[in-house]
Amino acid sequence: MTDPESAGPATVRSVARAAGVSVATVSRVMAGTGVVSPARTERVLAAARELGYRPDPIARSLATGTSRRIAVLVPNLSNPYFYDIIRGIGRASAADGYTMIVADSMEDAAAERALAVDMLQQADALLLVAPRSDRATLEALQGSRRPVLMLLGPRSETELPDLSVDNLGGMTKLYRHLADIGHRRVIYLSGPPGAWQNLRRLEAARRAERFGVQVTVLEAGGTIAAGHGAADAALDIGPTAIACFNDLVAFGVLNRLTERGIGVPTDISLTGYDDIDFSAYSSPALTTVRTPRERLGSEGWQTLRRMIDGERVDPAPAELAAELVVRDSTGPVPSEAAQASA
Repeated sequence: MTDPESAGPATVRSVARAAGVSVATVSRVMAGTGVVSPARTERVLAAARELGYRPDPIARSLATGTSRRIAVLVPNLSNPYFYDIIRGIGRASAADGYTMIVADSMEDAAAERALAVDMLQQADALLLVAPRSDRATLEALQGSRRPVLMLLGPRSETELPDLSVDNLGGMTKLYRHLADIGHRRVIYLSGPPGAWQNLRRLEAARRAERFGVQVTVLEAGGTIAAGHGAADAALDIGPTAIACFNDLVAFGVLNRLTERGIGVPTDISLTGYDDIDFSAYSSPALTTVRTPRERLGSEGWQTLRRMIDGERVDPAPAELAAELVVRDSTGPVPSEAAQASA
């Protein structure tokens, strides 16, 4: 609708004329700042509705010092795992009237640092998902005048609040499953060196000895290409199972095994981690560990909203549980391999 006097779009001045109040009063009502009587507030809102007035978000941002935007920074947007977290953040924050800006650091700690600083200039708060930055960078962000929250962060390295998933427990369940079906020689294809989740999963590899499982660690990464590239080196060691940092790495390994005519799980067992949507539909379907990605994003937003509102939050709440999902890519050790390991 337009301002009947100017035949143009409704403005704050036309709303002020229609409501019989000052421009400053309209601005305070629209921004939700200052004290305006209920009667005047209702007159302003009624005039705005009648004229079809919508406040300019940029002007409102300048007036209030807030943008109702949050920044979300992830290390790899091509990974569906992070997309699911973003979706959880987006749905929850949109319900509270906030929008997101999202950036990808591409696994580069220096890029992550620069992006974090830049995004904090454009938004009311920052969600730093699976950060790759070092302690000094995280400590610097901790001193920001705007709230910063980590998801899947290195809570042992900083006092920044962090929400996470039980990576150690989830990976331990996976090794116990392999031990229960007879595996003793396992390769772990590790993830990006800066990933805190990888450090926790490496700790699980060391603990697997209590189940009688010997885990040999090989560096890989977090992508399908990384898994494909590391598969031959893993096979050279002669494992009965290959455990991967995530499902994407497992898909790469599976492709290479197929190229070499090696059956899964008839010749070797294979596991992933994260239970992204594709995992149930690979051939064979992938044994993996399910983590509550959207819930992590949603709870991350709820925590960040409290921080924006000035509330104190628990900097290290209990980790969300991870669930073992057994599918077709794992099976008993082939008889020849079992005899060789005996």
